[in-house]
Amino acid sequence: MTTETKFGTNVAINGGRLWDSLMGMAKIGATPKGGVCRLALTDLDKQSRDLFVAWCEAAGCTITVDAIGNIFARRPGRNNALPPILMGSHLDSQPTGGKFDGVYGVLAGLEVVRTLNDLNYQTEAPIEVVAWTNEEGSRFAPAMVASGVFAGTFDLEYGLSRKDLDGKTMGEELARIGYAGDAPIRGRDLGAYFEAHIEQGPILEAEDKTIGVVTDCQGQRWYEITFTGQEAHAGPTPMSRRRDALLGAARIVEAVNRIGLEHAPYACATVGLMQIHPNSRNVIPGRVFFTVDFRHPDDAVLAEMDAKLRNTVTRVAEDIGLETAFEQIWYYAPVKFDAGCVEAVRGAVAELGYSNRDMVSGAGHDACYLARVTPTSMIFIPCVDGISHNEIEHAHPEWCEAGCNVLLRAVVAKADAA
Repeated sequence: MTTETKFGTNVAINGGRLWDSLMGMAKIGATPKGGVCRLALTDLDKQSRDLFVAWCEAAGCTITVDAIGNIFARRPGRNNALPPILMGSHLDSQPTGGKFDGVYGVLAGLEVVRTLNDLNYQTEAPIEVVAWTNEEGSRFAPAMVASGVFAGTFDLEYGLSRKDLDGKTMGEELARIGYAGDAPIRGRDLGAYFEAHIEQGPILEAEDKTIGVVTDCQGQRWYEITFTGQEAHAGPTPMSRRRDALLGAARIVEAVNRIGLEHAPYACATVGLMQIHPNSRNVIPGRVFFTVDFRHPDDAVLAEMDAKLRNTVTRVAEDIGLETAFEQIWYYAPVKFDAGCVEAVRGAVAELGYSNRDMVSGAGHDACYLARVTPTSMIFIPCVDGISHNEIEHAHPEWCEAGCNVLLRAVVAKADAA
């Protein structure tokens, strides 16, 4: 299979138009520090979805929405019986998110469509741009749930039943904002999937590389843990008689950090959410709910980290006299991306002469689930200081343009080789 496109290296996407689209979308949910807050299936998420749909329809695409709210914008090919080449990412954000995480991959896909329209170029196979629902997992856990439903990792009922902290389900919120679609989940095969994304780490910028050719993605385990002790007055209750749930949680926070350090340099271990009850300054906490996030590119090491966490939770609870509810709510093994798709990205980079390096993604992406059902790869571009999931997240226009140029060539190479 050739990885070369049928147009010359002088053909490029419209970088100014891509940047204007990114900045236009960033107005929805804009935060004072320059980021965005567009939690999944909120009114702001609806606004971003509506804008994306309007832009895609203006570009001549046909829109379908499936039962978990994933949006597909289709540009026909010469042979529409062929499986489409898919590209995209997500529009939802973290509570204090940036302007590029996820949305860059969606709008880079749209820019590929617009560029092909400008060139009056029709690919052999159709191409589609997708916006996946609830990739972040910040409102509804776990992350990447809708792409997981699409890939068959979760069933539809499970996805629609995910609840936020207020008890609202994904199904209810999809219906409320008008994105409970009627298209079947995976009603057709795919030819391939490409996802362009900011690196969310410091390596590319530090090494002065323009493109990361993503070959693998590390595995993850997410946990929800509740320690239950006994509320008591902070003054009269002796230290030796306390069943302090927050003390137990604090010991696990330290242990999680230690487990991550013990498996350096690739392990990541984080406690990111905690709820304390009754959360009063003069009451010993009687219940604490918290989360743990483990990541590693080696599944055996990830399993070892899991065992250490479980043993530590049991020991800490016994030492303090706490009751424990422990659940691993999400797991996926490390992912190796398709060699043919990786080679298509490499071929595009070679055509364009961009500096590059192979990379393993430290973050989870919808591509990790798509890799289970279709040939998949990712394209990384740098982000300033490696900062992401933060309002100050930034990527320079020339980086965004370069990544989209690579996406254009990789997608066309795959679509025309079908």
